[in-house]
Amino acid sequence: MLGSTISNRVRAAARRFSGSRSGNVAVMFTFAMLPILAFVGAAIDYTRANSARSSMQAALDSTALMLSKDLTMGNITAAQIPSKAQSYFNGLYTNKDGQGLAVSATYTTPTSSAAATILLSGSGFVKSDFMQLAGFPKLNFSSSTTTTWGNAKMRVALALDNTGSMADNGKIVALRNAVAGSGGLIDQLSALSKNNGDVYISVIPFAKDVNVGSSNYGQSWIDWTDWLNPPTTQPNNGQSVATLPINWHAVGPGARCPFTNTTGNTNGAANGGFVCKTGPTASDSSTTSWIPSTTVTVNGASVKNPICPTADTNTQTKYNGCWSSEPTGLQEKFCSGSSNCSCPKNASGSSVSGCTCSGTGSGKYCTGWTYVHNWTQPGPNDLTDNPNQPRVSAIVGFKDNSNTPNKDHVWTPNAVGVANDWRQPSTNPISTWTGCVADRTQPNDATGALPVSSDVTTLFPANEYFDTWGGNAFCSSSASPPLEPVIPLSYNWSALKTAVNAMQPTGGTDQSIGLAVAWQSLLVGGPLNTPAEDSNTTYNRVIILLSDGLNTQDRWPDYGDGSSQASGNPIDARQTLQCQNLQAAKDANGAPMYTIYTIQVNTSSPADPTSTVLKNCASSPDKFFMLTSSTQIVTTFNTIGTALSKLRLAK
Repeated sequence: MLGSTISNRVRAAARRFSGSRSGNVAVMFTFAMLPILAFVGAAIDYTRANSARSSMQAALDSTALMLSKDLTMGNITAAQIPSKAQSYFNGLYTNKDGQGLAVSATYTTPTSSAAATILLSGSGFVKSDFMQLAGFPKLNFSSSTTTTWGNAKMRVALALDNTGSMADNGKIVALRNAVAGSGGLIDQLSALSKNNGDVYISVIPFAKDVNVGSSNYGQSWIDWTDWLNPPTTQPNNGQSVATLPINWHAVGPGARCPFTNTTGNTNGAANGGFVCKTGPTASDSSTTSWIPSTTVTVNGASVKNPICPTADTNTQTKYNGCWSSEPTGLQEKFCSGSSNCSCPKNASGSSVSGCTCSGTGSGKYCTGWTYVHNWTQPGPNDLTDNPNQPRVSAIVGFKDNSNTPNKDHVWTPNAVGVANDWRQPSTNPISTWTGCVADRTQPNDATGALPVSSDVTTLFPANEYFDTWGGNAFCSSSASPPLEPVIPLSYNWSALKTAVNAMQPTGGTDQSIGLAVAWQSLLVGGPLNTPAEDSNTTYNRVIILLSDGLNTQDRWPDYGDGSSQASGNPIDARQTLQCQNLQAAKDANGAPMYTIYTIQVNTSSPADPTSTVLKNCASSPDKFFMLTSSTQIVTTFNTIGTALSKLRLAK
């Protein structure tokens, strides 16, 4: 060995120098060198011994983990632990300096108050090269490890990107294989479960929304405000909220559709991101340019001369009702005080019958036949659609509330301030909901607050998330492709695999809603029927968030249009706060309640920038993974699965 060769040469040199009479300086130098060489040699020997001990520690740790798995799965008996420990250790220990190796294994059976343990102890020595000159021919080393399992249980929530871009570069296929394939994450974690409930997994596919399942329409944790409201009173939509036209009260049968999804103002139409369709349940391709002179009956509701909005391109939302056009039988002044006052146009481009305008500028006013427009969602007599939440109270009239002189659109008392008073069944009852929910009302979009029916900001808003280009309701089972529903915490491994393998790419990216529902899936008392926890048991709660792109849209259309975020990255700002709240959550012992892994799959060309919000959301830097190839998805989930195995079989 190198150390022996150096030692022999030092001895020979020392003999030559001690026998030489050619100079005392050489002899003095030789004696001075001896302690220096001794210190250097000792450092080399100790380094070799420390390396041998580190190798022993790693081999013992891995051996303990493998023994725990074998015993949990019934592959070995308690009596076989010592021999199996020696066999595993011999295969894992590769340091060639270690000699005289001995390993012992002690198994302690579980009791009602203590978990099962395996104690492994190892010892050995390294032959010294230099320390033997000082009377130490060998350096002993030892190590030990204890694996405890049975009292620590694991709950893992998988928030998985199902957006359209996951179709590129084989990403969705790689994700399915990594999670549900043979030897994938589900197989890794299920192998750690000796009894049902030792390990639970939830699956949360996400796009702009999450599909919690249409069968939940009767649950108290659903917020129906957006679903029930007309587009002009959708909350929190900023500049993207629809407006009513200035001549709204004169719009009736034979008039042009009073809305446009283009910029600018055409024939008095209001901008809203939608146009008109033929009926409340008609497809969005059945658009109409005119208000029909007819009564439409849907779900038992008779709607006179309906004005039905198509899906909104601004919000990717499909509305769930129509305005009626109920004649007042009066010719009256419906607009004054603005140069924008005008009569609705008919098919020939002329003013509708009976409508005239006079004056100019702020003195302009218009008179004509007027109509009351009720929105066909719950009124006083509709007890079907969530009677426990406030009714739609939108004012049918259009009034500017800025108190700016001459800006109010003034109507006679018969028309101004008419409250929505629909007295028939809803045209689109809540039972027709397809299962999508959007971000909760701020600030609870960023918290883990449990839904409470008395506080609407804690509830999850029902959303008819709609593909305005492909004509699909994303969460409908008949959509092509659908956004698959969530699977709450489960140990039905085959059902979990089936759910993952059914995932298909569709829709835009809102990581925050996926993370929010994943968080809820781990909360006892939450909307996803999370199993109760035993106060005497330790729980490892884990969230794995994978996304292949940057956030592009969420509940608030002003924040992003599906291809990019607004200036200042407002979606990321909300998610940053959400991640901070997750990381700040503590258990009863003051330890972090959640372990968070985040994965960015960055196969774009040119590459997307690193997602700061994903990187910082991870519990620690080693739990953020930047992937540049689909093939890395499998290896990354394997790495996380191995880490979780060690967490489950905690030392």
